[in-house]
Amino acid sequence: MELFLAAAVVAAMPILFATLGELITEKAGNLNLGVEGMMYLGAVMGFKAGFATGNVFLAVLAAFAAGAAGAAVYAILTVTLRANQVVTGLTLTIFGTGFANFIGKSVNGLPVPQPIREFFSPTAIPGLSELPLIGHAFFNQSIFTYLGFILSIVIAVYLRKTKAGLNLKAVGENAAAADASGINVILYKYAHIIVGGGLCGLGGAFMSLVVIPVWQEGLIAGRGWIAVALVIFASWKPIKALFGALLFGALSIVGFRLQVIGVNVSQYMVDMIPYVATIIIVILSTYKNRKEDMAPADIGKAYFREER
Repeated sequence: MELFLAAAVVAAMPILFATLGELITEKAGNLNLGVEGMMYLGAVMGFKAGFATGNVFLAVLAAFAAGAAGAAVYAILTVTLRANQVVTGLTLTIFGTGFANFIGKSVNGLPVPQPIREFFSPTAIPGLSELPLIGHAFFNQSIFTYLGFILSIVIAVYLRKTKAGLNLKAVGENAAAADASGINVILYKYAHIIVGGGLCGLGGAFMSLVVIPVWQEGLIAGRGWIAVALVIFASWKPIKALFGALLFGALSIVGFRLQVIGVNVSQYMVDMIPYVATIIIVILSTYKNRKEDMAPADIGKAYFREER
């Protein structure tokens, strides 16, 4: 069971980073369906930078910058030019996927350098890693995994306890009212969309540098779409997103666990489980009645100051 939990935590991290990125984007009132594409951008650029330099910092920075660059293009189109957010996000996904497959051809099948693999190898936290059942799973992981845990807490505190976080909530709920109260709506949208894209890029880098440290096409495999649904499942709350990501991480590897214990089940059926769960979550989300569990009121709406 400990090994299964540990593997579930690793599988959850790419989804968690992407979910946190999309969460703060939607808190700003923008629906970005380009999560999958930004994850691909981060995955390929993080891998290429790591492969070329062997430097962990440059690999992670390149991944964040690539995801942020994709989000910046989305922000220009949807915030400044007021393009349709759904179409722009879908286009970003198509672009990011194609870009990653094209750029990654030169390193297809090649592993990341040994220094990077060693840096991201599990590091036990003294004392905590010896706790029964959860110790090995949660406190004997890579530094990248610990970063995911920390970001979940930091973003939760940011959204609930800081002036900037509360301003962000105001922007997502009613951009016109926020603007009238002196909040720079455009700045808040740009900043959080771009940072959100960077976090999606980190999710992609986690896949290409930690989970599958060998470049291959299609390695994101729909995790960006799961992240979009997980934002709804988590009711736009970072801590709930963490637990939701762990659930989906477990669902994504349950097939391997069943094979280990000798259960004969079609791998294709098992691979469907996370996506079936995604559909169920989207359906159940329509029954949310509490205000705090619902999407920001202005999500998906283009804001033009002169129209308020």
